[in-house]
Amino acid sequence: MAGHGVPDATPPSPHHPANRLRRARWAIALVFLVHGAVTGNFATRIPWIQDHTGITAGQLGLALAFPAIGASLAMPLAGRISHRFGARTALRGLLALWTLALALPALSPSLYALCPALLAYGASAGMSDVAMNALGVETEDRLGKPIMSGLHGMWSVGALLGSAAGTVAAHAGADARLHLAGAALVLTVLGALACQGVLDLRRAPDEHPPPRFTLPPKSALVIGAIGFCAVFAEGASLDWSAVYLRDELGTDAGLAAASTTAFACTMALARLAGDKVVARFGAVRTVRTSGVLATAGGLLIVAAPHPVAAMGGFALVGLGIAVVVPLAFAAAARSGPAPSQAIAGVATITYASGLIAPSAIGGIAQATSLTMSFVMVTVLAFGLIAGARVLRVPGRTAAVSGEAADLKPR
Repeated sequence: MAGHGVPDATPPSPHHPANRLRRARWAIALVFLVHGAVTGNFATRIPWIQDHTGITAGQLGLALAFPAIGASLAMPLAGRISHRFGARTALRGLLALWTLALALPALSPSLYALCPALLAYGASAGMSDVAMNALGVETEDRLGKPIMSGLHGMWSVGALLGSAAGTVAAHAGADARLHLAGAALVLTVLGALACQGVLDLRRAPDEHPPPRFTLPPKSALVIGAIGFCAVFAEGASLDWSAVYLRDELGTDAGLAAASTTAFACTMALARLAGDKVVARFGAVRTVRTSGVLATAGGLLIVAAPHPVAAMGGFALVGLGIAVVVPLAFAAAARSGPAPSQAIAGVATITYASGLIAPSAIGGIAQATSLTMSFVMVTVLAFGLIAGARVLRVPGRTAAVSGEAADLKPR
C-alpha cells in the first residue's frame, strides 16, 4: 500500500494535480490559438470592409487606430473582472466577447459605425489578452517550466489558421458578414470549451480588489520598453518587408509577398521552440542572444545586395524577436503584487508600438529612404541586447527561467 512506502500501481486519475496541470496547459494553449484565429480572420477581410463602407485609405487608417485605443482603455479592467468573478469565469466571458466581436466590423455600413465597432473589438481583445496571459504565467509557475513562448507560438498558429480560412473565403467571394459571423460562432464554441480546462483561480477572502483604472507600475514601464523594441521590429517587418524587397531591391511582387509569409512562419516556429531555449539558458541570456540575431538580421537587410540576403535578414529578425514579448509578459506578471495590472501596462506599450511602427517606418522612408527606416529598426533590435537584464525578476522567476538558482522559489 502507498501508506507503507509501496508504490501505488493504480494510474493517476484525471483529477490528479499533475493531470489537472497538464490539462490546464493545453487548455490555455487552445485559448491563445482561438485568440489568434480571430485576428487572422479579421485581417483578411479588411479590403471587403473598406469596399463595403465606401471609405478611403486615409479613413481606413483612422478606423484601424480604434482597436488599439479600445484595448488601451479597457485592459486595466481585466484584473478587476478576474478578481470579482474568478480567473476561469472572467476569461470565459472576456474571450467570448472577443470572438463575438469579430462579426461587428463587417456589419458596419459606414465609417461612423465602423469606428465604434472597432473600438469594442479592440477593448474585448485587450481584456481577454490580459486575462489569458495572466493565467498563462500562473500555469507556467505551477508547472515549474517555461511555457509562455509556446503559448504565444500557439497564438501565431491561430493567426495563420485564421488568415488561411479568411483567404479561402475571400477567394470564394464569400460575403464577409456571413464569413465573420460564422467564424465568430465557431471560435466562441471552441473558446468556451477551452476555458473549461484552465486554472480556476479565486481571490482570497481578505484580498482588496484592484483599482478600475491606474497607471502601470514603474517596473512594467521598464519591461514594456523591451516589448516596444520587439513589437516595433515585428510591425515594421510584417508591413514593410514586401515593400522593401520590391522597391529597394527590385524583387517581383510574388517573391516579395512570400517574404512576409516566411517572416510570420519563422516567428511562429521560434515561439513554439522557445520554451526549451528559455529553460536551458534563462530569460536574460535568451533575450540577449535574440537581440544579437535581430540586430544581425537588421544589418543584413540594410546592407543586402540581393533579395535572398534581405529575406535571410528578415528571417533572422523574426527569429530574434519571437520570444521577447512572451518573456516580457511573464516578467511583468512577476514584477509586483498585481500581475494583471503589470501585464496590462506592458500590453498597452506593445499595442502602442504595433500601432506606431508602420506609420513611423513610412514617415522616415518618405523623409529619407526605406533603408534608413530599417536602420532605426536595427537600432531598436540592439536595444534588446542592452536592456535584457530588466527581465531578471527575483523570486518566482528562478523556478522557471534557469537563472538565479540561489533565490528562493515561490
